[in-house]
Amino acid sequence: MALGKDYGQQDCALARTLELVGERWTLLIVRDAFYGVRRYSDFLGHLDIPRAVLSGRLQTLVEAGVLDRRRYQESPPRDEYVLTERGIDLWPIIRAMARWGEQHVQNGVPCRIFRHEGCGGAVDPHGVCAVCGATVAPADTEVAPGPGANLLRRDDPVTRAMRQPHRLLEPLLP
Repeated sequence: MALGKDYGQQDCALARTLELVGERWTLLIVRDAFYGVRRYSDFLGHLDIPRAVLSGRLQTLVEAGVLDRRRYQESPPRDEYVLTERGIDLWPIIRAMARWGEQHVQNGVPCRIFRHEGCGGAVDPHGVCAVCGATVAPADTEVAPGPGANLLRRDDPVTRAMRQPHRLLEPLLP
């Protein structure tokens, strides 16, 4: 028996949020969008997600205003998915969940290190720079592999690009 997709009997903003981003794969799609993944084929190849599931999740995120779908008239034409302001507001949630996993699942070993692009200081899970004390927006954050990253297990284009430090929200692949 399939589980329902909503929490209709719950009078709670968390329940409404889970209806949108709580399905399997959804937060990983949003995470990858922060890392700079934009194309359908790159999400597909990096996440090993079934095509129908990826299409459905992207459509839901676009309809909810979390992602913006942009059509580029190249040869062949392609779509790119870019986080909107509403989507960018999910960063503290994504970062907090990753930090929880580092502490409670990975024995304190981070897969990614976040630094303030402006001064190079470490950015804590609350978005504060350890050097200058600024609250650092995702667009001013550099992400690099941490000691817990095992980037050798995969060899797709996104994983290869993630081996190098880069700014959040900037396209990861040309």
